[in-house]
Amino acid sequence: MGLELGLSLGAATTKKGGEYDFIIIGGGPAGLTAGIYAVRKNLKTLVIEKSEFGGTVNLTFEIENYPGFRRISGAELAKKFHKHAADLGVEFSSDEVKEISKDGNWFVVKTWEGEYRAKAILLATGSRHRELGVPGEKEFTGRGVSYCAVCDAPFFKEKTVAIVGGGNTAVKDALYMAEICSKVYLIHRRDQFRADELDISELKKKQNVEFVLNSVVSEIRGDTKVNSVVVKNKETNEEREIQIDGIFIDIGEIPNNELAKMLGVELDARGFIKVNDNMETSVQGVYAAGDITGKLTQIVVAAAQGAIAAVAAYEYIRKPYWVKN
Repeated sequence: MGLELGLSLGAATTKKGGEYDFIIIGGGPAGLTAGIYAVRKNLKTLVIEKSEFGGTVNLTFEIENYPGFRRISGAELAKKFHKHAADLGVEFSSDEVKEISKDGNWFVVKTWEGEYRAKAILLATGSRHRELGVPGEKEFTGRGVSYCAVCDAPFFKEKTVAIVGGGNTAVKDALYMAEICSKVYLIHRRDQFRADELDISELKKKQNVEFVLNSVVSEIRGDTKVNSVVVKNKETNEEREIQIDGIFIDIGEIPNNELAKMLGVELDARGFIKVNDNMETSVQGVYAAGDITGKLTQIVVAAAQGAIAAVAAYEYIRKPYWVKN
């Protein structure tokens, strides 16, 4: 969707280099909202995204908690974010950042296709799926092991699946899969969930959902594709093999902090970027917003952080250089 959509919007054309006031790395809700606020402050702004504009929102089947939309698909909301930013004059590049360095008061951003310079940087690089790290996981990825229910659910219609996790993503995926699958097992290592109570209550009403609590996955088995999962009860140490056609892993995220490390930005114990109330990092002129900050993983939170970061960056950019140094 990224480049194709960008070209269709006119303003969102691929750039190969140049100087900007503000460069945003990551085109999810945080990055796109920051872009909207930045151009409204008359900052020349570029958003660089290596995958799809809108980020992982594109992978969310249905969203019911973003203000203004009672119910909307993730792909449609992502498209609206992107178009809004493009219509206001945000520029886009479908490319991957390989290196960031400092040259005086400028940040130098190198990608596969060009080199850019900016007065301030926003890291909105998000996070990636955490793996279980058990036998069979890598072997059967794409052959029954999935990290995206929205992407792969159609392959398991009227079949039996397992979902691993206890947060909002796992519970929402279980609700979604319960509508199309004959049987859904929800495997969680605790007996309590971190997901929204409303969703948990709805899930408990589903007759085809079985909760496998206080249990962890010890192995994923199959031949040419997944056909079972072995779970171990943490209290009794007993193992149970459950026959399934597929397994969806929703156990959290790992921060995409490689660029932050390159810049020497301070990270917390989990590897997420530390920010203050203005989304400022430990490096002057570098801001962070969205899932990379390790805050509540919600679209509305990422968007709010992006707005705060853009306003703070504007105030920083407009300061005379002798005040910054």
